[in-house]
Amino acid sequence: MNSDSESLQHQLLAWFLASDAEAGKHPSAECEEIDGVENPLFETTTSTSGDFESEGIPQTFQLGEIPTVQERFQAVIKRRLQVQIQDHPPLFPWETQLKDYPDYVDSPSVALVPAYGWMAQQSKLNIPVSLPEKVFRQLLEKCQAMLVSSLPLGAKLVQVVESLFPNDAQALNDLAGMVLRSPSRSVGALEKMPIKESDYSDLGKRQQMALSLLAAKQLLENLTLPISDSNPAVEREWLTSAGAINLKVEYQSQGRVTKLCVMGELPTAGILTLQGNGTQARTMSSTSGCVSVELYGQPLNQTYTLSVEFPELEQQSLLFVILPMM
Repeated sequence: MNSDSESLQHQLLAWFLASDAEAGKHPSAECEEIDGVENPLFETTTSTSGDFESEGIPQTFQLGEIPTVQERFQAVIKRRLQVQIQDHPPLFPWETQLKDYPDYVDSPSVALVPAYGWMAQQSKLNIPVSLPEKVFRQLLEKCQAMLVSSLPLGAKLVQVVESLFPNDAQALNDLAGMVLRSPSRSVGALEKMPIKESDYSDLGKRQQMALSLLAAKQLLENLTLPISDSNPAVEREWLTSAGAINLKVEYQSQGRVTKLCVMGELPTAGILTLQGNGTQARTMSSTSGCVSVELYGQPLNQTYTLSVEFPELEQQSLLFVILPMM
């Protein structure tokens, strides 16, 4: 044992002996408790030094007993801290008093992340692998932005999908030509690539491109309502998380009086807005059921837009285009 260690042990021993001698001058203090814990110095000295002599002076410690004294002292301090924490539990910064919190919530009143309300329509798409919600949402938003564009369909498809594959314009152009064929041939071409995986993330990059282009083409078709003199009425269904939207668009002409009428069956409270040629009509329903909106005196050679909004879904409105076909 070196001199520094011996000096430290002698100092610690002297401190305990001095404290114990001071306690001998006040016998009543030896029996008192400190915050519910017996006097640690009294416990320490009595547990290591044995009985007091008749003169009230404690017996002398041996140097080999110092580790035992240290361990006993640490145990007493630990016990004291435990009692204090138990009697006075710590509080969170936002608490003013102790509260009990449940381990879990049985029935949360609201969802933390609301589902994308228009996502249910994916079940009606003729594609071999389902799209992730993020991909479907991005495609749908891009399709709605391109609805009234005068670009050819192939160029629209490339612009819709290129945000997912920003550095593959040439590959997208090549695949767009394949997707522009009939739906059955497009799906067949995709299957011959081949697609064995059932998850979008497991597909190769070229397969993801082709699948996204095919989905974009079908979304554009779902959102387009073509009308003409020979076919003045068209119907469309769109699935949502609240139920199905059923729309019927009809162009009526009696002499010089023309009318563009949209009748909708909504699964929940909603708003229909029909606009085009500088005019707008809007109707609102506070419950589910049938609603209609009309524009009078409109020519058939104009493009019109129809938006469907469900406040309950808290989503961006769903936009359709009513396209005249000559």
